[in-house]
This record gives sequence, structure tokens and C-alpha cells, in this order.
Amino acid sequence: MRGRAVLAAVFRFQSVFGLVLVFAAAIVFSPHRDGELVFLGSGNLFNVVRAISEIGIIAVGMTLVILVGGIDLSVGSVMGLASVGVALLLTSGGWGLVPGVLIILALGFGFGLLQGIASARFRIQSFIVTLAGMQIARGIARMWSGGEGVSITYGDGPGQAPVPFSLLGERTFGGVVPIPALFFVVVAALAVLVLRASAFSRHVYAIGGNEKAAVLSGVPVIRVKVLVFGLCGLLAALAGIVHAGQYNFGGPNDGTGYELNAIAAVVIGGTSLSGGRGSVSGTVAGALLVGVLDNILQLNDIDSNVQLIVVGAVIVLAAGLQRLRPATA
Repeated sequence: MRGRAVLAAVFRFQSVFGLVLVFAAAIVFSPHRDGELVFLGSGNLFNVVRAISEIGIIAVGMTLVILVGGIDLSVGSVMGLASVGVALLLTSGGWGLVPGVLIILALGFGFGLLQGIASARFRIQSFIVTLAGMQIARGIARMWSGGEGVSITYGDGPGQAPVPFSLLGERTFGGVVPIPALFFVVVAALAVLVLRASAFSRHVYAIGGNEKAAVLSGVPVIRVKVLVFGLCGLLAALAGIVHAGQYNFGGPNDGTGYELNAIAAVVIGGTSLSGGRGSVSGTVAGALLVGVLDNILQLNDIDSNVQLIVVGAVIVLAAGLQRLRPATA
């Protein structure tokens, strides 16, 4: 009995254990500079969090979708659409900061809702719906921007964005903590709270665990699924806004491949692709694991192609562990 409990804990917290192992390996293989480990420098560690902040925000929304047994391949394109949209609204559109940001968040939320309705109400597989959505969002982004990127300059004149938007590219707490990292932390914390202490979370897990049983239990399956896709679109749009503010640029091709990175973080975090099992905290650990792995490989000047192979191997390993996971774990 005790062995089963230990095994269940290993599978439940596989991302945490993996993160600890990768972190330890990063310390061991870290290059030295002036007698100190480069990896453990505060600037480098916060750069890791900054680098994964946008994917992490998207991965939180992806976790919700996967927990109900779905998938969302459109998040990278929605991020690009949001990046272009907020850049255009705040510059040539002449919109103020708050209304411009709210419009883009509403755009992402609405796009997600439409995909949720198509998937849940009309019973079209979410893979197909969001694959189409990926193309549609990317096409809209390119049409809206004329196929060109939009540079963001700040000031009070025409064609300039409000100065406070530039704070997304800054650091706080003594110039150490990147603002995008704070957005990631806040989004993850709110999601963890919601999934631990709300009726909504019980419905999400019930649908992913056994949708037919959830229907018989009176769970509003369609409504919950639609809302989950809406939230995923909202967070993808938020990531696009953070991206535009961080780099002072919005491009129609921004976010390309981010959907795969987000899914990787979720899978490495221990969330089952069949739904019903997983957590946002695991996804956060999974995103950090990938970020630390990428960082230490870069610090050691490992070929970028090798980096892709290593991360891919980690994803397969994480998925393989989930296949071995007992049903009660």
C-alpha cells in the first residue's frame, strides 16, 4: 500500500521531480564566469522566467482545454493576431491603452468562444476546429497588418502608443524581475486557485474524466467547454499583448509554433491528453523545466538543432510516463 502511495506521488509530481533533476544538472554543467556559476546568476534565472512567460500564459489556457479532453491548435495564431491588433490599435488606430487592450482581450475571448461552440455544440472534433482556427486567425492577422510587422513607438503624438504600454518591456523590484514574468505568475496563481476551490473546476475534471457521466450528473457540459475555449483564447490574446509590449513590435507571424510549446509544457507537467487528470501547477513546472533546459544548452553553446532533439526526447519521456501511470495515481 505504501509503495502504491509513493508511485502515485511520483506520477502526480513528475514535473516537479523532473524540474529538480534538470535544475541540478544545470548547476553541474553551468559555465563559470569570474568564479561564479552563470546559470545561478539572478539575471540569468529571471531571464529563464521571462523567456517562458508568454508560452506559460498560453499553456495555462491549454491546460484547461486539455483537462476537458480537447486541444487548441489556434493559440499561436491568436497570439499573433492579438500582437498585431494591439500594435495597430495603439498606434495608427489612436485608441487609448485601456480600451485598446480590452478590445484585443475581447477579440481573443470571442474567437475562443466561437471555436468552443463549434466543438461542443456541433460536436466537431476540437483538433479540426482549432486547426481551421489557426489558419483563420493567421489570415486575419496578415490582412489586418497588410502582411507587415507593426513597430511601436511611444509618445503623445499621432501614430504613437501610450507610454505606459512600454512598461511590459521593463523590469521591476530593483530592475531585476521582468514585468512579463509577473503576468505569468498572476495568471498561473489565479488558475490554480480556480481549479482548487470552485464548482467550475469540478465540472472541468468531471467532463474530462467521463463526459457521459458528467452529463448524467447534471454538469452543463456544453457551457463549460465553450467557456474553457473562451478562456484559452483570452490568455492567448493576453500573451500577444505582452509580446507586443515586450518587444515594441507586433507581427502577423508572431506566435508561430507556440501552440506546440504550450502543449509540450502541459504534457511534461503531467496532464493527461485524454483529459480529467492534471494541474496548472504541473504545467508551470513543465514550462520551467523546458526553459531551464533551453537555457543551460544555450549557455553551453549547444547547437540549436540538438536543443530541439533534447526537448523532443523529454516530451516523449513525459508522455511515456503518463502511459505507465496507474488509473488511481
